[in-house]
Amino acid sequence: MRIIEVFHSLQGEGPLTGVRTTFVRTARCNLRCTWCDSTYTFGPGRERSIPSLLREVGKHGTRNVCLTGGEPLLQQDSVRLVQELSARGITTVIETGGSLDVSPYLEIPRVILSVDVKCPASKMHARNHWPNLPLLRETDVMKFVIADRVDYLYAKRILRKYSGPATVVFQPVWGTDAGRLGDWVLADRLDVRVMLQEHKVLWGDVPGR
Repeated sequence: MRIIEVFHSLQGEGPLTGVRTTFVRTARCNLRCTWCDSTYTFGPGRERSIPSLLREVGKHGTRNVCLTGGEPLLQQDSVRLVQELSARGITTVIETGGSLDVSPYLEIPRVILSVDVKCPASKMHARNHWPNLPLLRETDVMKFVIADRVDYLYAKRILRKYSGPATVVFQPVWGTDAGRLGDWVLADRLDVRVMLQEHKVLWGDVPGR
């Protein structure tokens, strides 16, 4: 697998926010979101074997792994890595940009899918892979990263069409007015979770945290 970094931190997003986690960050991405906070992943990274990744995860002693990127679903061996982690009793949150098929991961135990739905400000909303959304389960997350009112209204339209059991997260683009997004959700009485990126609250916008 092509890997940018493996590190030990607290999960900053989604249902396991605040939980001690080992992060496996893959190289390369097929999208170019305008607000991307991990452009350093666009390069080729370093080739790592699955046994070496499993050993490094084991050293941190966490029960949770976050497979992120870049875009982890581009890595052919991602399925095998997640299967090996599951066999060791480890839960894996897979953070994907939502442009690729998630179905190969649905039958693997202890997997939580966190699927982005790209909004207009990202300039990548034409790349959303809509067949993913009906596949999401109660344990999964459908995430909208929201920059402005246009994004918010877009997300509302999607929710009207694609209701389902997954947890819906509205996450403000880092540096925008998070309180404004909270006000919009309250005014419209939406049953979504408004969540910040906790790792950035704790340590700022730095890689490897």
